[in-house]
Amino acid sequence: MSEAHLFAIGVLLAWLAGIRVYLTVFGVGVAGALGWLDLPQALEVTTSPWVMGLSGVLALVEFFADKIPGVDSAWDLLQTLARVPAGAFLAAAALSPDGDLSTGMLATGAGVALGSHVLKAASRALINTSPEPISNWTASAAEDVAVVGLMGLAFAYPWLALGLAALISVLLALALWWIWRRLFRRRPPHAAAPGS
Repeated sequence: MSEAHLFAIGVLLAWLAGIRVYLTVFGVGVAGALGWLDLPQALEVTTSPWVMGLSGVLALVEFFADKIPGVDSAWDLLQTLARVPAGAFLAAAALSPDGDLSTGMLATGAGVALGSHVLKAASRALINTSPEPISNWTASAAEDVAVVGLMGLAFAYPWLALGLAALISVLLALALWWIWRRLFRRRPPHAAAPGS
């Protein structure tokens, strides 16, 4: 693969880590362990049985925690500590044939992971203002499908997958902005009654 393709894959893995870090690490590990991918040296750590086992268990915990309103927001807050550093590592490791991690790619990955994480957490916080759980379950399931689908697409068509991730981010940001304006729009003060 060319460096441009590896760059796209690294940025996409960072974006995915901001949404579902454990599922992303588990998916990369399984793909590498089964020989579906030739992983760069720095990403080979994801094929360790310990890393795959732990990330698989945590992905399962996250799957259920993310479906419970309120719990999902607390989980998102806690997972900031995992998603951003993991996104930084995944982005830098994708472009590291010799195991040396580039500072620029670490920073890029951290920024991308933080961006997708903030969009996810903000959207879930707004969804949690609704009393019914269906919207929460739907949003969580959509995130699961997006992560699995984009990860599957990433290694065959990295630029298409990265473009779809960017489109999802822009649409989500626009939807959040629109909802925020509708919920917290400033109401004009009532005009004073004539003669008062």
